Amino acid sequence: MRNKGLIIALTLVVTALCAYFLFFTYVSRGVQQKAVAYATRNGKLDEGQRQHYLDSVWRAPVFGPFTYREVRQSELGLGLDLKGGMHVTLEVSPVEIVRAMSGNSKDAAFNKSIEQAQEAQKTNATTPFTALFAQAWQQNSGGKPLATIFANTTNKSRNIDINSSNEKVIGAIDKEVDEAIDRSFNILRTRVDKFGVNQPSIQRVKGTGRLQIELPGVDNPDRVRKLLQGQAKLEFWEVWNQNEIGPYLVALDKQLQAKQTAATAAPAVATATTDSTATTAAAGDSTTLEAQLAKQSKTGKNPAADSAAANKPGVLAKLFTMPGRLGVNLRDTSAMNKILRSPEAKATLPPTLALTWLNKPKTIDKQEYLELIPVRKTRDGVPMLSGEAVNDARADIGQAGQPEVLMNMTPAGSRKWAKMTGANIGKQVAMVLDDYVISAPVVQNEITGGGTSITGDFQIEETQDMANSLKAGKLPAPTRIVEEAVVGPSLGQEAINQGLYSSLAGVVIIMLFMAFYYGRAGIVADIALLFNIFLILGVLAQFGTALTLPGIAGLILVMGTSVDANVLIFERIREELDHGLSLTDAINKGYSRAFSAIFDSNVTTMLIAVILGFFGTGPVQSFAVTLGIGVLTSFLSAVFVSRLIIEWMVKGNENHPMTFSTALSRNLFKNLNFDIVGKRKLAYTFSTLFIVAGFVLMAVQGGPNLGVDFKGGRAYVVDFNKTMVASDVADKIRPVFEGAGLEVKQYGAPDRLRITTGYLAEDESVAADQKVVAALNKGLAGYSADAPVIKSTSKVGATIADDIKRTSVLSLGLTLLGIFVYVLFRFEKWQYSMAAVVALFHDALLVIAAFPIARLFGLNYEMDQIFVAALLTVIGFSMNDTVVIYDRIREYLRENPKLTFAQVVNPALNSTFSRTMITFTTVFLVVFVMYVFGGETLRSFSFAMIIGIIFGTYSSLFIATPIILDTYGKKEERERKAAGEDINGVDAGTPKLSQANV
Repeated sequence: MRNKGLIIALTLVVTALCAYFLFFTYVSRGVQQKAVAYATRNGKLDEGQRQHYLDSVWRAPVFGPFTYREVRQSELGLGLDLKGGMHVTLEVSPVEIVRAMSGNSKDAAFNKSIEQAQEAQKTNATTPFTALFAQAWQQNSGGKPLATIFANTTNKSRNIDINSSNEKVIGAIDKEVDEAIDRSFNILRTRVDKFGVNQPSIQRVKGTGRLQIELPGVDNPDRVRKLLQGQAKLEFWEVWNQNEIGPYLVALDKQLQAKQTAATAAPAVATATTDSTATTAAAGDSTTLEAQLAKQSKTGKNPAADSAAANKPGVLAKLFTMPGRLGVNLRDTSAMNKILRSPEAKATLPPTLALTWLNKPKTIDKQEYLELIPVRKTRDGVPMLSGEAVNDARADIGQAGQPEVLMNMTPAGSRKWAKMTGANIGKQVAMVLDDYVISAPVVQNEITGGGTSITGDFQIEETQDMANSLKAGKLPAPTRIVEEAVVGPSLGQEAINQGLYSSLAGVVIIMLFMAFYYGRAGIVADIALLFNIFLILGVLAQFGTALTLPGIAGLILVMGTSVDANVLIFERIREELDHGLSLTDAINKGYSRAFSAIFDSNVTTMLIAVILGFFGTGPVQSFAVTLGIGVLTSFLSAVFVSRLIIEWMVKGNENHPMTFSTALSRNLFKNLNFDIVGKRKLAYTFSTLFIVAGFVLMAVQGGPNLGVDFKGGRAYVVDFNKTMVASDVADKIRPVFEGAGLEVKQYGAPDRLRITTGYLAEDESVAADQKVVAALNKGLAGYSADAPVIKSTSKVGATIADDIKRTSVLSLGLTLLGIFVYVLFRFEKWQYSMAAVVALFHDALLVIAAFPIARLFGLNYEMDQIFVAALLTVIGFSMNDTVVIYDRIREYLRENPKLTFAQVVNPALNSTFSRTMITFTTVFLVVFVMYVFGGETLRSFSFAMIIGIIFGTYSSLFIATPIILDTYGKKEERERKAAGEDINGVDAGTPKLSQANV
């Protein structure tokens, strides 16, 4: 093997990295177990105490220099479907932005254009709202320019005047909409931190006005919905001088110390400990704030900055000071919040003093601190200035070349701003967004006219964020939830068990089969398989990717398909051994000859993973990521690592030679000579009848059984305390949904139902969510004795459903196009590409047709996003088979140039039959295990995979290659006969071709 040293080095490096990152997962699990032990009293877990423990060590070192926060960022996390929590997709509505920029114009043509654009977007989600609005305006305005609507005081800073063209106006609106999405992202990022959950995630969906948020472990969905959709609250407040608040903090510190002294006289109570090496100060040795300031001025250091003070109740022990500022080590922010909410703080601190966090931490001496701004509130809680006073804000570069923020006020806001700044010259003014200070600059002079420059030690990104935040209170950019999923923790635990059992069962089945079929070589394949799983999990951990239930499905599928490379190689080696080569030569030639087929099949699978990852969302994307990683790691483990092990075993074990078969498998699939292509017309007829029957049944049944993903609506998983009859429950609750679509079915257990309804599907508001839940509870009221409990919910808005349908069709089309181009590139004849794509499209139609046929037998499965992933995976599996057959045909034609395609097609199909059946068996067994043990969430996926694997294998043999025979092979024979070539002197069933066994 060439470059063996490089391969060994690469393998060792990748192994070390995977082990390193997986060890973080081990450390994290250990910390979580300590948290559970700390919070468990008398056999009961106090969730608040558990979270308190985790908060106390969040910034503390738990593994060498790594804090728990850093460990969590590097561990292999669990998705919401395995852990429980909430997934939300929010959409920033541009309609209110357009109205606000127009000054809420009452122009009839303007408002009619808004309404038409809203209606058009329901059926044309891919076109931006502003483009649809511009088209509608052209129709309704009678040639009047948009500038007549948008040339106002609000848009003066955007350089829109009465002479601006329509294109310039629309461009300014587009820029404002895009900035509104950025503002919403920053605001929501701050709000997400308030939920106190580990590993929250917020990301912008490229190319859309949508934001995706994941909150593992949240248990109050209503609070989440309210907070995520609330309007931003921007306020301007005066700031206390630090010397003014010093006496109050000292008094509070004394009260907390006295309380602690009294508590120490009582029996000791267990307290949380951290792994920090810092020491805790004694109760009586706290210094005054004035002394700390004095000491700092002499030493230049923060005397409290190095004190963890995690268990010390005093407020001063947790504060560090610098001239004019107060702050807290990030790991102590939770403890400080607890102090500030304590009865002692409420009794000691004046009601007009609000110690408010700055929204971004600062790094001092390699540690992170969060600054506390002493905001001076009014007694009535009403600020002198709010967000409505801000006319505009933008990032700019000042005269000195430093980034700055330029802010303009409205005329009314300018007068108040002048009064506020004039009264606070030399003092700070806090700009507070959603109860977090975004900036607290020092006023240099009275600011009249409203034009304000905010300067400081800023990065460009900071000024952009600040400008967006300052504009948050001016132009409304309300968000609405267009997709939502809530998974209860008990369902998450069930999903973990189901995924674990199905994964373990799949691994055991494959390993037993390979050892049974290939002997010692099968054991090598098993080692490569385990190493592959280790690599996949390690890479997922390295990239911070959470493992989800669809991800486990991808992992199980990778396990089934990863042995395919070893099957190809081992079958080639067995063939070379049958031809009389030595063991070493057979191994070298087997690996060499199998490489092209392995490479081609991996490329096609990777193509599908990339398309799914790019266009898919949520569960589909998780599946695609795992599948894509699995393709790469499988190539390394099956092709290179397995060869290293085999060569080592051959060289060092002459007394126990390597075996590639067992007594039971040695003569299987030998000397096959089936006339496979001779049955092609029968296959064409069967496929046509099956597809037609399936689609006719689908029409009779009222159309395809689409899931919420594709048609929009809401779904609820409800648990009862006894076995329920789905049809009876459906009859009971149908009236409350006012004739809207309803489906009730058992979901994984006889006492669990999944209730899906299209009631108010077009209304994506929180009020509609509450109305649907209220209706459901009303319908379930008759079953109160059966204790119905909603365990999980999901919602997909109509616009999201349309997007999912569009991207699903696009994914399928791009996959087929990509495969067509790749096969054309590799095999150089369009007939090969056309036959492959026709066969793959045929496979997709067969799987779709199988669903309505299955409904005749009581198997009622939905077609959702996961179904699309299954469909594309089936295409990849089928393509793998087809590529292997194409590769053998190409090899035969190269080695026997006098033979025609028609003469080699049957021998090629027969020679690859053993590999086809072994791969089919391993993947089928794994998917069948997934179907049995994988849980209801993956039932539709695994059913589609079972059908697809059966028909994918069938189409590779009876559809794909026979189509080439009908479109190219017969034509080739006629042309060669017309040219006078003798093509009848070679028997298509000669031993040389029919006995080849790979």
